[in-house]
Amino acid sequence: MNMIMFMFTSSVILGMALTTLNFWLTQMTPDSEKLSPYECGFDPLGSARLPFSIRFFLVAILFLLFDLEIALLLPLPWATQLKHPTITLTWASTIILLLTLGLIYEWTQGGLEWAE
Repeated sequence: MNMIMFMFTSSVILGMALTTLNFWLTQMTPDSEKLSPYECGFDPLGSARLPFSIRFFLVAILFLLFDLEIALLLPLPWATQLKHPTITLTWASTIILLLTLGLIYEWTQGGLEWAE
């Protein structure tokens, strides 16, 4: 019963606080810079519809690939607590070797260079 009462009172207090903040924050009048479509402080110089370079997408995909693989290797320190940690460490070393070879290949092909 105490848990239900605590949850009810905390949700009522949180709701009242959010409602008060909403009314308080909407009374502030924004200036002309805040109302402009670009909040960076200067007017846009060119068209916003320019196509992106394919190299941008290549670097983004490479970042996602390596980031995902590193995230999959994060639990590796706990592999030493298994019965046979050598098998897990061998597979992890193989994955790291393949990633390193892929990075070297991309580097030698010029996939990481911005200048053409």
